[in-house]
Parts: sequence; structure tokens; C-alpha cells
Amino acid sequence: MIVWILFITAVLLFLALDLGVFNKTPHIINSKEAGKWTAFWVTLSFVFSGVIYWLYSTSYIANPNQLKPTTAMIKYITGYLIELSLSIDNIFIIAVIFSAFKIAQKYQHRILFWGIMGAIVFRGLMIFFGVILINKFSWTAYVFGLFLIFTALKMAFTKEAEDFDPKDSWVYKLLGKIIPITHHTEKAHFFIRKETKLYATPLFVALVVIEVMDVLFAVDSVPAILAITSDPFLVFSSNIFAILGLRSMYFFLANMLEKFSCLEYSLIAILLFVGLKMVLHDYIELPEWVSLTFIAVALLVGILVSISRKEPSTTE
Repeated sequence: MIVWILFITAVLLFLALDLGVFNKTPHIINSKEAGKWTAFWVTLSFVFSGVIYWLYSTSYIANPNQLKPTTAMIKYITGYLIELSLSIDNIFIIAVIFSAFKIAQKYQHRILFWGIMGAIVFRGLMIFFGVILINKFSWTAYVFGLFLIFTALKMAFTKEAEDFDPKDSWVYKLLGKIIPITHHTEKAHFFIRKETKLYATPLFVALVVIEVMDVLFAVDSVPAILAITSDPFLVFSSNIFAILGLRSMYFFLANMLEKFSCLEYSLIAILLFVGLKMVLHDYIELPEWVSLTFIAVALLVGILVSISRKEPSTTE
């Protein structure tokens, strides 16, 4: 319990410093600044694997039936890489949402900040209930595995993300029935008052749509990490670090997504792998390093192939 409290307190402290100090004044985050923050979060995430090793070393000494420290560390890194890789599609959707609601670049960080606050709560709840289901009903592992395989095949044969229009989504229509929506933005405010009536600004609408889309993406990502481990702290911490790095990664990659088009196939391969791992867990038991190696290699191959692809030459 102490570890959980310290971890959540540290996360909230990081977020408070982020919005209250480093990004107190709304500004456009350029690729250089985003690259530095991306490197910071990725480095911190891997450094935390050392903390995982230390924590589980202590608990393993007290109770040898618990996870070995090396196993826990590998599971954490594997889960983190899964969550990080599945964030790529999320970045694309966020870019579409910001474009649809014409959100100024200097206000985008504020929206993502509050989006992450909500994501921490919703992911925590999904992980909590997911772990309970996995531990109490062993057959749910087959359900999650089949769902991941279905998701991978759906990604392979459909391109729904390209046709996604936030203003045609049920979220936008439902929100419009709850509160009036204005197309006018006043600084970084989520709500404005006209005469005596309260209106939601495009910033708030974008925040709600992003939050709902994150929950939908979590429906894929949470079962994927549960295929690696059902340890709640490993699942939660790897999820949170991937989410914390999502903002800076968005600003770093948003204008370069087309250059990494082959990563889509890496994500499909990863989802198929973890889905099959869950479905066949009673028949095939893979060492922890196999899962980590497969996911790391799949991501690396996707990145290298994307970079090496040349634009087709045009002839007059």
C-alpha cells in the first residue's frame, strides 16, 4: 500500500510541475522541446525498471512465492513497450480531433494534460477489474486473447481511423444534448458564459472526445498487457508511464506519422502475438525474454522499414 501511495503521489507531483511550472504559460511546443521531453519520459520509464527490480527483490526475500525480481523487471518493460507501441494509433486520432475542432497549437498541451488525468483514473479502474477477472475466472484469458486477435485482424483489413470524423461521433452528438457548444474559443477556457447561459468551448469538446477515445483504445491495450502479467502494480505502472510520455510523443511525432506508416504492421504483429499467447497459455509457456524480444524486434523492424522506404519517384 505504501508503494502504491508513493507511486501515485510521484505521478501527481510530476503532473503538477508539468502544468504549474514547465508549461504554466500556453505556448507552441516545437519538435525540439517535444523530443527532449520524449527522451526524458522514455529514460525515466526504463530507469523505473530498476526500481521494480529493487521492490520485487525485497518482497521476494520476504516471500519466495512472489515474482522473482528479474522476471518482474522484464514483465514491466514488456508491458511498457506494448503500451507505448499501441499509443501510435492514439496519436493519429488525437491529431484528427485537434484538426476537426481547430484547436490552436498553444492550447493542445493543456487539453492533453487533463486528458491524461482522466486516463489515469479510467485505466486504473479497467486494470483493477481486469486483474480481478483474470485471477477469479481463468476462462477470461481466452476471451481477452480472442478479442486481441480479432482487433489485430480488424486493423489489418480495415482502415476506419482514416475516415474518423469527431463531429459525426456519438460522443459529440450526446455532449451537444447535455450542454450547448460554441465554436468560439476564449483563451484556454473549457467553458464560457454568454449572457446567463454556459457554453462548452471546442477545447472541452476535444477533451471529452479524446477521453472517450482513450477508453476505447484501453479496451485493446489493457487486455494486451494482461497477457504479459496480472500483477496489478506492474500493469498499472507500465500503463501510467506510457500515458505520461504520450503528450510529448504526440508533439514529437504528430507531423511525422506518415513516415512511420509501417508501424501499423508492427502493432498488428504484437496484438496477434499477445492474443495467441493468452489463448495458448495452457499449452505453451514462453519464457519472459521471448515476449520482450518479439515486441522489441517488431517495433524496431517497423521503424527501420518505415525509415528506409523511399518516396516513389514521379516522372513527367
